[in-house]
Amino acid sequence: MTDGATHTYRTSLTWSGSTGVGYRLYDRAHALRADGADPTLDLSSDPAFLGDPSRLNPEQLLVAAASSCQLLSFLAVAARARLDVVAYDDAAEAVMPEDDPPVRITRIDLRPRVVLADTGAARPTDDRLRHLAEVAHRECFIANSLASEVVVSPSFSWRDQASPTPGSDTADGG
Repeated sequence: MTDGATHTYRTSLTWSGSTGVGYRLYDRAHALRADGADPTLDLSSDPAFLGDPSRLNPEQLLVAAASSCQLLSFLAVAARARLDVVAYDDAAEAVMPEDDPPVRITRIDLRPRVVLADTGAARPTDDRLRHLAEVAHRECFIANSLASEVVVSPSFSWRDQASPTPGSDTADGG
């Protein structure tokens, strides 16, 4: 980051159709593009609001943004702490209760599972790893931008440095 810089993020979306057919019948499908990025995302509203369930919706994108930002922040924090993260996955979930107006996502739960390389060096304590996840959360631009509660509940495991990573080729070709 550069001191005093202002970062601008632009997206464009397109929709065409007719609301003249009434609320229940108009098409919720639309396309979103971010400057310089491919592909265009084909979106809709949540199926609960008559959207196409085969398309992503804005609520899912919000959860994805929070999850992705936590990942990127944690990787940066881990790299600065000289820890070798070799895998990271997250099963993120958001809740949007309709009985608490105005309707909004009130909570996002991130459950990252972080795998670190066992390099033979002294391992950081679980408390230290949780602290690093908290630092990453504080550095996450998306979480800092939201009024919703974002809860990060990480788990950590270690992999022998000689073990293959998921999806890598093994000696038997499998």
